[in-house]
Amino acid sequence: MNLNYGLIGIVRRSVAASLVTMTIALCQEGTTTATGANTVTDNEKKDGWTLLFDGRTMSGWRGAYRDSLPARGWTVRDGLLTVQSSGGGEAAFGGDIVTVDEYSDFDLTLDFKLTEGANSGIKYFVTEQQPKTPGSAIGLEYQLLDDAKHPDARKGINGNRTLASLYDVMPAKNKTVNPIGEWNRARILVRGTHVEHWLNGNMVLAYERGGKEFLARKAESKFKDRTGFGEAPRGHILLQDHGDQVFFRNIKIRLLPR
Repeated sequence: MNLNYGLIGIVRRSVAASLVTMTIALCQEGTTTATGANTVTDNEKKDGWTLLFDGRTMSGWRGAYRDSLPARGWTVRDGLLTVQSSGGGEAAFGGDIVTVDEYSDFDLTLDFKLTEGANSGIKYFVTEQQPKTPGSAIGLEYQLLDDAKHPDARKGINGNRTLASLYDVMPAKNKTVNPIGEWNRARILVRGTHVEHWLNGNMVLAYERGGKEFLARKAESKFKDRTGFGEAPRGHILLQDHGDQVFFRNIKIRLLPR
């Protein structure tokens, strides 16, 4: 009996030690994932990826139509870039922010997390060459939206104002969307006039800037009277302040050869 009890004790201690080791490993893995946000790996660096957000500052960004950052409306905390809730107004509180640099052929990825009923957007080929218009700066827009709760999802034509769509021009299709409050990943790929919108690893829209279908859809949109809309050779990347709280992280870009 004593021998059996001794063996049982050894087994129990061995199992307990294994569980402790597994727990430590899982904790370390979780820590690595958390602290790995807003970084580029060695392999990503070799592929040309750079950060547009370092997780600590808003270096490399400024306010749209401004020389400096907005005095309010945007915060950086715990590795997250956040546009604050301010009542749903379009660029009415802090205002949009744009990259200091302009881009032409690029691959852009970022993580975003929406709050309930939120509306925002990622714009590209923003030029600021025309006088500032009321509301948000003009550019091609990867729509960020709570499709279930925000009324804009039911406006436009055939869903062209829903999440990951080219806002008010072309709808995204075959989407796999994580629930509100969880992270989703957006990707915008541009080679010359060819553009792709990706969501969570799936391509949901492809089009040609200035192409026949693009121009036909544009003619039905709110941008119909804007000559050359979305056809600039290069422009800024913009994150939109639409008065709703949205979180961003892991904003990365690489320049692509023609």
